[in-house]
Amino acid sequence: MSGTSFRSIVALSGGVGGARFADGLAKVAGSALTVVVNTGDDFVHWGLTVSPDVDTVMYTLGGLSDDERGWGLRGETFETLERVRAFGGPAWFMLGDRDLATHLTRTDALARGETLTQITARLVKSVGIAPTILPMSDGPCRTMIHTAEDGVLSFQEWFVGRRAAPRVRRVEFVGNPPATHQVLDALRSADLVVIGPSNPFVSIDPILSRPGVSDALVGRRVIAVSPIVGGRAVKGPLAEMIPSLVGDAPSAAAVANYYGELLAGFVVEHGDEAAISGLRVHATDTIMKTRADRERLAAEVLSFAESLR
Repeated sequence: MSGTSFRSIVALSGGVGGARFADGLAKVAGSALTVVVNTGDDFVHWGLTVSPDVDTVMYTLGGLSDDERGWGLRGETFETLERVRAFGGPAWFMLGDRDLATHLTRTDALARGETLTQITARLVKSVGIAPTILPMSDGPCRTMIHTAEDGVLSFQEWFVGRRAAPRVRRVEFVGNPPATHQVLDALRSADLVVIGPSNPFVSIDPILSRPGVSDALVGRRVIAVSPIVGGRAVKGPLAEMIPSLVGDAPSAAAVANYYGELLAGFVVEHGDEAAISGLRVHATDTIMKTRADRERLAAEVLSFAESLR
């Protein structure tokens, strides 16, 4: 049952923080929630199509994720990975034994002509998730990282293979497929659009840059949750990316400035609100250490959004 007066909420999500916040929203909003997920991270590994952000959202909302590790399935084993490593194959990306079932199912269905949206809907239904989960597009849009030391790397090569160590000079999206009609319909009918505490450059920009999305957001109330707390990223390399990509010190204010006029409101950690002007701000505890934290933060964000009506 929905715990909010908003009839239709769309969350834009990428990464672990976005997935955990979406899980909190799911607890509060139930089937009123649609999660639009970044697919710029998608890639082919061992001949299988892997959609890391889509799977992280699915596993997290389905109560299957390994919260301690931050990715993958709880109770996972890696015997297949170890055999590939023993054979001298690529073992830099940690595919678990049970996780392989997801990628095998997806790859087989794509080969039979199903769209990523159709496959995701089937997988989500099998897990018993109430909210709708939508990949941002059914066509390939690959995030490429231009680095100072190692040239151009695919996102996963940079983030996982090189542990995000090479300095980022530019982020490029290769391929320009439109957002799906399901994504655009969800945005056009949304009472509220919430951007989770995700990296704006590599998790949210791939969604916002899809043809059709900007027009669909016209007139929508958009609120974001800051992924920067006290000048540091809660998780991931965002704090190092902000100075190199926009020339600002890492801060919640830098994220707010980057989103600019898109936002009607911004949710930040206590103490980060003082540097933000010209925008309605709600300060609270934004770090989600427990599942209860996710639900509390989601409820506060929706309450804040209500105050902006």
